[in-house]
Amino acid sequence: MPQAGIPSEQEVLGWFDSLSNWGRWGDDDELGTPNLITPEKTRSALATVEEGYCVSLSREITWDPTPDVPAPPVHYMVESGEGWATGDKVSSRKSAVAMDYIGMIFHGVSVTHVDSLAHFFWNGKTYNGKPAHMVSTNLGATVCSVDAAQRGFMTRGVLVDVPFVRGIDWVERGEGVMPDDILAAEERCGFRIEAGDVLLIRTGQLHRRGVEGPVTREAGSTACQAACLPLFKERDIAVLGSDTGNDVSPPQYGGQLTNPVHQVSITAMGLWILDNANLEDVAQECRQRNRWTFLVSINPLRLHNTTGSPVNPIAVF
Repeated sequence: MPQAGIPSEQEVLGWFDSLSNWGRWGDDDELGTPNLITPEKTRSALATVEEGYCVSLSREITWDPTPDVPAPPVHYMVESGEGWATGDKVSSRKSAVAMDYIGMIFHGVSVTHVDSLAHFFWNGKTYNGKPAHMVSTNLGATVCSVDAAQRGFMTRGVLVDVPFVRGIDWVERGEGVMPDDILAAEERCGFRIEAGDVLLIRTGQLHRRGVEGPVTREAGSTACQAACLPLFKERDIAVLGSDTGNDVSPPQYGGQLTNPVHQVSITAMGLWILDNANLEDVAQECRQRNRWTFLVSINPLRLHNTTGSPVNPIAVF
């Protein structure tokens, strides 16, 4: 049975215009909604720290293929300690250092990463009207690169724990988190999502993977349904994150509208997206404290002309 409350394709297409932030921070802006993380917002978030207790929101990066990650990141040792025996002295024939090589496609469903505003296009443009051809095979993202976020995002994080609010183990694949889920979390957990927040949506899909094991991407995924987009704009969130790839699959719309949350958020709203977060540990800490807001720090690597970056976000209570 189709999920109730899903907006039509025409409604979602209209949001490219009605939810647009183009020109809001100037015609040359390439940062988008993180402009809402003002110094005042950061100071306010820092003031909420009571214990100094830190929790990682990142998944571990592993090297072995699984059904949902058939082409995992690559890791090998350039130099290692092999050939050494206990008590060996340094000699010209032995390396005295260990060094790694790592290569990865971080976009996807396994690596915790942020998408810059160069990651998606609509009608040949990305955020603020920048032409798609300015993200090229040869030069990379010459506009809206992840380097726009070189100062990182340090602000208030807000966790919406959908399984906790619904009283379930996890949201089903192919089903979307709806605005009512977010509003219900506000009412039950006693917070209100505000401008400049990092909004984190726990669906329980990572927990399900731990219980049942990995499945192929064809099995589908949960995430926020496109119906949540007007709420994101109304509350002026700075970053959207979840424990999934942040779009429901199989796709719920036809044509080119395959990833509506990414497509509208990135190209129209200038909203940065945190994919594949680990929200299990922070959810446990939130439940123990009955506290669903915290300081969060997300720091992308300063990668030249790239469309995103792996990250290890840290929540601080």
